[in-house]
Amino acid sequence: MSSDRRKFIKQLGSTIVLTSASLSGFAAVEDHERRILQAEKRYSSNDRIRIATIGMGIMGFNDTKAALTCPGVELVAVCDLYQGRLQRAKEVYGANIFTTVDYHEILDRKDVDAVIIATSDNWHSTIAIAAMKKGKAVYSEKPMVHYLGEGLNEIKAQQETKAVFQVGSQRVSSIAFQKAKELYQAGAIGQINSIEASFNRQNALGAWQYTIPLDAGPQTVDWSRFQANDKTKLPYESNRFFRWRNYREYGTGVAGDLFVHLLTGIHFITNSKGPDKIYAIGGTYYWKDGRNVPDVMTAVIEYPATKEHPAFQANLRVNFISGEGERSSTKIIGSEGVINLDDDQGFTIHKSKMPLAPGIGGWDSLDTFPEAMQKTLLSNYNAKYSTADQQAVSIPGVSYHSPDGYNSSNDHFANFMDAIRTGKPVVEDAIFGFRAAAPALACNESYFNNKVIHWDAENMKVVS
Repeated sequence: MSSDRRKFIKQLGSTIVLTSASLSGFAAVEDHERRILQAEKRYSSNDRIRIATIGMGIMGFNDTKAALTCPGVELVAVCDLYQGRLQRAKEVYGANIFTTVDYHEILDRKDVDAVIIATSDNWHSTIAIAAMKKGKAVYSEKPMVHYLGEGLNEIKAQQETKAVFQVGSQRVSSIAFQKAKELYQAGAIGQINSIEASFNRQNALGAWQYTIPLDAGPQTVDWSRFQANDKTKLPYESNRFFRWRNYREYGTGVAGDLFVHLLTGIHFITNSKGPDKIYAIGGTYYWKDGRNVPDVMTAVIEYPATKEHPAFQANLRVNFISGEGERSSTKIIGSEGVINLDDDQGFTIHKSKMPLAPGIGGWDSLDTFPEAMQKTLLSNYNAKYSTADQQAVSIPGVSYHSPDGYNSSNDHFANFMDAIRTGKPVVEDAIFGFRAAAPALACNESYFNNKVIHWDAENMKVVS
């Protein structure tokens, strides 16, 4: 048994806290342990997966790091439009790493089995489709598309090429979200009726004011390639390149960057295909740095009743200047309890069940009636409902925490690599990825056009 596996199993006793009846089964934990066992396997040269990363910014470096935790995976090439990041890739991964500013050179390489696409959002779909047509497996950062109209074309490309395609919203691989899904599906909180989910931040880096290198400029940045897909060509601007998330032309704002995480988790737990009505409001209230996307956004999203779930409403919020500080939360509210997920590391379940009796007296109209009427009503009430029927039901809650050091991104990449080797399905394919991205992108459509967006989740298209 490896030291990693011993450490994981040892941690289980201290990191999973049960304050109600024992959790039924540990499928999520067992799946993670299986991946630890998989990591002990030694791969021959024929089993090795050679990857390349396109876009070596924050997510590119972090995705590459996570991918290389998988056994038998080797980085052979990287692509970026800033020369400094190509230099950094060689410093980190070795001088023999192939580097280029042209992603086509990556896709033309015979020694590349899979690509990680971690560019600005506006390039995700273009590069993903080109990569699949070149026979590469694709791991695409979220959201998988920049605009709603791109989704069906990318799904079609995946279905036609049969390429392994995974979207990088790692909550579907989190053992905490898997366990929360098991308990939700088992009826732990009764019938769902609403969800409240949010991301709060309170610092400049969290608001995407990323560090810009001192040598930034047209001499070190291939600006023409960066805006090659744009109809309007603009003069070079460092903010637009290094802080592209702040601009609609290249990013998808807080909705595409963060709402999509919340929606991924919501859809995973509820098995939902998506909402039918989306409305969003917001504004740029604090970070007045030239960005043209909101720093605070709130969305109200309505999910109709389907065979997968009853009707419910979701309220999503991102606040980039929250006095609450850095915090993420997803509260799934049911008729008998609430699942409160703290990022993708753990959750609590608070149980509360209404008494069978409806109640009488207190904040009620009873005291406004004549005394004789009150006595009769109370007598009838007590005759109909026993003392037990009149008491609130006390049910202990549940607390669950992932092991210390657990990283769901590593599991997400492990699933991607397993799919390449064995042909088994990925956990977040193009259809699931687009169904999670589409309501987030519809929030942008709603915000910028000040209207309700009606969405056909089954057929994945806007309803006129």
